[in-house]
Amino acid sequence: MVAVAILAAGRGTRMKSDLPKVLHQLGSRSLVERVLGSTTAIAPSRRLVIVGYQADSVREALADYPDEIEFVDQTEQLGTGHAIQQLIPSLENFDDDLIVLNGDLPLLRPETLSLLLETHRAKGNPATLLAAHVPDPTGYGRVFCDENQILTEIVEDRDCTPEQRLNDRMNAGAYCFRWKDLVQVLPKLNSNNEQKEYYITDAINFFDAVTVVDVPDYQEVLGINDRAQLADAYAILQKRIRDRWMREGVTIIDPNSVTIDDTVELEANVTIEPQTHLRGKTTIRTGSRIGPGSLIEDSQIGENVTVLFSVVAGSVIHDNAQIGPYSHLRAPVEIGQGCRVGNFVELKNTKLGEKTNAAHLSYLGNATIGNRVNIGAGTITVNYDGVKKYPTTIGDRTKIGSNNCLVAPITIGEDVTTAAGSTITEDLPNDCLAIARARQVVKPGWKRKDQ
Repeated sequence: MVAVAILAAGRGTRMKSDLPKVLHQLGSRSLVERVLGSTTAIAPSRRLVIVGYQADSVREALADYPDEIEFVDQTEQLGTGHAIQQLIPSLENFDDDLIVLNGDLPLLRPETLSLLLETHRAKGNPATLLAAHVPDPTGYGRVFCDENQILTEIVEDRDCTPEQRLNDRMNAGAYCFRWKDLVQVLPKLNSNNEQKEYYITDAINFFDAVTVVDVPDYQEVLGINDRAQLADAYAILQKRIRDRWMREGVTIIDPNSVTIDDTVELEANVTIEPQTHLRGKTTIRTGSRIGPGSLIEDSQIGENVTVLFSVVAGSVIHDNAQIGPYSHLRAPVEIGQGCRVGNFVELKNTKLGEKTNAAHLSYLGNATIGNRVNIGAGTITVNYDGVKKYPTTIGDRTKIGSNNCLVAPITIGEDVTTAAGSTITEDLPNDCLAIARARQVVKPGWKRKDQ
């Protein structure tokens, strides 16, 4: 068994935010959720999150996390060593390995944690730590070890001599301890330092043999201390995601202009055009072409669908449909096979049957529309009276004329035609023509005589 403890008690003052640092978003998930996600490969028996600043906010943010989480309070934030001391009551009967992770390591890969744990157990040492060679280690603690990767010392950046600063191996903030050994030294930590805090690195100094594991890709262990580093981490994350999908057979025309959440699922032979952004629980099936200039969020896109310069949220779009340019689909929307939703058309809480077209300048809200219906340009479902929204139902093969207002609640039957410019206020039976517009009146000689 292995337990994981995540240090998530700090405020993160350099973020310049009232939001705890670990709750800042990196793509589709918070920093602490990403750190938790990195532990999947080692399948920990217990997950402990140490909370302090705005502890209730962190608890609430993780309330729906799929795995069980134990929260441990660090009422005063007196350093990383003090945080681990708070685990002693919770791990009273625990007799296995404990991995300790900083809560701002969102880019750590699951396989890296597996390597840390495997090395720790293979060496049989009381502690093992993760390190990385970085181009610019300024601000990070330096790790020194011998030719056998055995730690000799850790020196904080501010305490380094000029020669020590030449060492580019940084402390990654990820450790594996044999808990029965760690719990013996935790009470011995002191705060005799400039910050008057207790450090987890001081605990390591009590052990004779500590193995250092170097991460092959230093970007995995870059911490997040301010908004600039958050943006840098997002760029790294996005490159990982795009590279993965391109290796899986997805065409991304201009990768640097595209962003994709790691909760998105794509099939081979999908094409993503420039300036397109895919968010949330979105799935796009083979042959579809998305963009340019489109945003898709929490939507399921079928095969051979095109979405051009459009916003799609909380929608299901079936095969061979065409969306855009400049369409807006607002949840919940379902578009049937072979439909066309065109220029400046907005749909909200609406379902279109198969091969139905709404090609131009229309608003369809709270509507259920059948198969092979044609919605003329300028059609509006008048569904809101200022208090409630009302439904519109349109049957199969009906043709709604241009510039129609359909005043809900209303039901229009099958095979109906409504004349251009009509305001339809009453239900219409099947197979009829409805004309509901003012009669044209022409008055000649209208020009004033004195002009």
